[in-house]
Parts: sequence; C-alpha cells; structure tokens
Amino acid sequence: MKKYEYAEIKYQEKGILFSNTTEHRKLIDEYAKKGFQYIGFLPTEIDAKGSFRKIDLIFQTPE
Repeated sequence: MKKYEYAEIKYQEKGILFSNTTEHRKLIDEYAKKGFQYIGFLPTEIDAKGSFRKIDLIFQTPE
C-alpha cells in the first residue's frame, strides 16, 4: 500500500490583492532529497474571495 505525507503551506498577505509564499520550493526540495515524490496539492483553507489561504503539499513515500 502506498503511503503519503502532507506539508502545510500558509499564504501571507502581500499588499491588498495578492498572497505570497516561497516556502513550497524548500519543502519540495527537502522531500525530494529523502526520496519522496511530489504528487500534488489540496487547498485546506479558502477565504471569502476564493483565494487559497492554506494548502497541503502531498508527497508519496518511497517504496
């Protein structure tokens, strides 16, 4: 059975209209070094305007 790990990313306000994050790049690189495969993301918190506030990056564990 395949196993998965999740890493939460939080977006930070950058001005009035935009959210910003660069945290995902570091996490994807860290998981890749451990042999994990990035397979996608899932929004876990969305604001009233439909913008993502938090997402989970999804990684498949090495077999």
